[in-house]
Amino acid sequence: MSKIYWMFFKLILRWRRFWHHARNVEVEEQRSEMENFVKLFAMPDDIECTPVDLGDILGEWNQVRGQVPCANILYLHGGGYCLGSINSHRELSARISRAAQSRSLVIAYRLAPENPFPAAVEDALSAYRWMLKQGIPSSQIVIAGDSAGGGLTLAILAALRDAGDPLPCAAVCISPWTDMLATGASIVANDKIDPMINGKVIAWFAKYYLGNEGDPKNPLASPLYADFQEFPPLLIQVGSDETLLDDSRRVAEKAKQAGVEVELQIWPQMTHVWHFFGHFLPEAGQ
Repeated sequence: MSKIYWMFFKLILRWRRFWHHARNVEVEEQRSEMENFVKLFAMPDDIECTPVDLGDILGEWNQVRGQVPCANILYLHGGGYCLGSINSHRELSARISRAAQSRSLVIAYRLAPENPFPAAVEDALSAYRWMLKQGIPSSQIVIAGDSAGGGLTLAILAALRDAGDPLPCAAVCISPWTDMLATGASIVANDKIDPMINGKVIAWFAKYYLGNEGDPKNPLASPLYADFQEFPPLLIQVGSDETLLDDSRRVAEKAKQAGVEVELQIWPQMTHVWHFFGHFLPEAGQ
């Protein structure tokens, strides 16, 4: 994609964000918009999608048809804990499955505001433990997620460790949201650059997710404040243009101080979860 086209696309995203604020668009409409938007992304013919019942929640395995997976990915979708679904993130998780020569389990964790914190954490933990019960060893599981799903990835690592559960072999966080208080300097510094998220959006989602009684410093809601001791290796990818850039920087630094193997990749001029736009953005494929 040419730089001019990418700039034009980011202007569209920025206008969409402004229009949402101006109209006070509610959760249901935003959910519908996301579901309609992903209809633009055609699924490859060779991807096999298999619905599964995990008990309390639903999930879906996807993988390249006929391929023997070398690992299993528990994928936690983004959407501020209020938006997103198996359907909205099916194409992204399928591309990740292909690239990793693995299979991905995307789950429909409960969403806020109908189901505030800690519902998403409980469902993610339940899904991971379901995988273990299927006979999948933790050494063959990677937990991954984008945005809120990236924060949720870190949260359940802390919860699993504290509960004495076997930890996955690694975790991947794509543009993770890790601080409900939005204290990162990049929230202000990149406010006019990031076309997807600003402080108002973060505050809006945080209010819905935490409800009336949630503590924004609870490490299972804001994993920036978690103890990172004994975490598995982490890969964190974030764009330089993101308001949430410092959510990644600070987590990476805290994890390194705790002795965790961390690879932090800051991609120049990329916006929030650019991976989502794989059909027309080369950097998403990379």
